[in-house]
Amino acid sequence: MIFTDTHTHLYAEEFASDRNEMMQRALENNITRFFLPNIDVHSIQPMLDLVWTFPENCFPMMGLHPCSVDADFEAQLFQIHKCFSKRKFYALGEIGLDFYWSVEFKDQQIIAFKKQCQWAIDFELPIVIHSRNSTTELIEILKEINNPKLRGIFHCFSGDENQAKQIVEMGFYLGIGGVLTYKNSGLDKAIKEIDLKHLVLETDSPYLAPVPHRGKRNESFYLLEVAKKLAEIKNVSIEKIAEITTENSKIIFGI
Repeated sequence: MIFTDTHTHLYAEEFASDRNEMMQRALENNITRFFLPNIDVHSIQPMLDLVWTFPENCFPMMGLHPCSVDADFEAQLFQIHKCFSKRKFYALGEIGLDFYWSVEFKDQQIIAFKKQCQWAIDFELPIVIHSRNSTTELIEILKEINNPKLRGIFHCFSGDENQAKQIVEMGFYLGIGGVLTYKNSGLDKAIKEIDLKHLVLETDSPYLAPVPHRGKRNESFYLLEVAKKLAEIKNVSIEKIAEITTENSKIIFGI
């Protein structure tokens, strides 16, 4: 039984004091594949350092997070684009739109997202999408681009049933994390009719810890709580959840 955490910031400062112990907790509990999303130019080296330490388990992505898009975003994109000529990355991520904290750079976020989508098409890589308060807008943009080569994951999906159906109909997967365990999230209802072949597991560590750890630092070991809840909703074994979601991750990332 192998679990895959398709979205986890294990290189973050929040793990500075116990990163190795945290990794061992996950590895000892069959969580052995970790896909690491980049944030901005400052997170590149910490992410790659972790990949260097755990080369058989950690797989890096490269992209500019929408919350890091500002007046200087073109310069950051230039630096990020150069990274693709230096080593292998497994996705463009995490990219997308975030209209929760601010819409000051809304237009720039859209430009940055579209540009990185084109890179994904050019490099034949999946995209990993951040969609806070912007799922409808992102679905519209992807339909507008309308390129069959564009594929990937709506990370930390928290939309409704209609949005879930639209996303999987476009060939994208839904990233399911700790929000699934929250009592009033409604995510259980949104994905009830979505086949497991369209879902992957994630933690978004150190954020969005599942129940019973809600409000604390999240870590990849807690992926098991998400898997248990999904198994309950789908009325299957946790082994089946591990098998199908890990196979889905292999289809997406090619490894």
